[in-house]
Amino acid sequence: MQQYYLGGDVSKGYSDFVILDSQKRRVEENFQLDDTIVGHSFLYDRLLIFFEEHPDAELCAAVESTGGYENNWYNTLRKFQSSLNIKTARLNPAGVCKNNEAALKRVITDKISAQGVAEYLIAHSEKVMYQQQDYWASLRKQWSFIKMLTKQSTQLLNQLESLLYSTNPEILKYCQDGMPAWVFKLLKQYPTAAKLSKARATSVARIPYISISRAEELVANAKTSVASATDTITGQLISAIVGQILQLKKIIKMQTKIMAAECTLQEVELLKTFTGIGDYSAIGLMLEIQAVARFSTAKKLAAFFGLHPVYKISGDGASGFRMSKKGRKEPRRILFMVAMSAINSNSLIRDLYQKHVENGMEKMTAIGLCMHKILRIVYGMLKNNTPFNPEIDLKNRERTSEQPQKERKDKSRRYQDFDATAPISGRQRKKRAERKLSQNAVSVECGICAPAPQLSS
Repeated sequence: MQQYYLGGDVSKGYSDFVILDSQKRRVEENFQLDDTIVGHSFLYDRLLIFFEEHPDAELCAAVESTGGYENNWYNTLRKFQSSLNIKTARLNPAGVCKNNEAALKRVITDKISAQGVAEYLIAHSEKVMYQQQDYWASLRKQWSFIKMLTKQSTQLLNQLESLLYSTNPEILKYCQDGMPAWVFKLLKQYPTAAKLSKARATSVARIPYISISRAEELVANAKTSVASATDTITGQLISAIVGQILQLKKIIKMQTKIMAAECTLQEVELLKTFTGIGDYSAIGLMLEIQAVARFSTAKKLAAFFGLHPVYKISGDGASGFRMSKKGRKEPRRILFMVAMSAINSNSLIRDLYQKHVENGMEKMTAIGLCMHKILRIVYGMLKNNTPFNPEIDLKNRERTSEQPQKERKDKSRRYQDFDATAPISGRQRKKRAERKLSQNAVSVECGICAPAPQLSS
């Protein structure tokens, strides 16, 4: 059976296709179809003709992920699998782009991009996963919707704080750690300092979570406010913004509850056994991980999240190992919120955080360390299908501490040790000297302190 490769470059409303053989030669010239029932039907007819001309062929088809525009074509190609010898895949655009750069392609058009997709299938067949059933499709849509609403709420909140600075700046001292619910309700009734100054303290105290003493303080501050905006239009604008924020918060809460109720996946329930991971975070983490079998080690999962350390140096010469932050921001954002929650509620993570902060580590660096620790725990939970148990982590630490420290050897230098007469650069000479010092320190710790034999000249 001979394999052929169908590459599709999807655009909004249409797609370009090309079919190549295993030698990257065009079997079917580029053709463009619209994303309509007629276009999808013509694609099926064209593939029928192709298989009549090549009865022993197996067609490997792929489209790039383009933010959802590829879904119609991807699902159509999967439906064709019931009657045609086709297997379908969805590709990461970054891989296709790098493959095109490696081929020294200077000009990129829709036709060339479609050919690039097919060439990627040929060059990197071992990295392509065909016929993937997306169990997370509906959850991903709902997650994106909630994230969009959260972004809108944050934008409105930023605008509200900007308006409050000129209408009632004294109230901002209560919003240093986020805006409490009672502030929203207060602004709904009294949007400006001018209006609040005319209110009675007893009326203000009827708002939930506002005591009579706080109400008196709020009214007194409003009477002596330095607010520059006292007009009714600005007050009406603040009331409208507050109403929109409250409505968005209500929708977000409702959609999160629906998403948690509809999601009955075992992996999500497993992650929720970790103190600090709730419904929203568990679903978000699984949307990113999808299947733990994709990652052979915890280090590879950490690299996928961009938590692996890399050496960085700044312009002023400060250097050291820092979090790489490679890849998408969303996985790290979810894990950051999990870490913040776990530091407050999970004794294992809290002790780890406090230990490193007390030893002089910066707080944000310690939080990053906790994120890496949580991700390793999550990997172990999913890999072994076991709920969170802090005793397992403690036993692993004890077992690691009991093992003797092994001397690290550079495998690349297994045939020849470093030669002092080699014409190396000053930087390389410094690195070799540092490595020699570290090896001597390990030797002393192991009790090996005999002098090295001198070579005769």
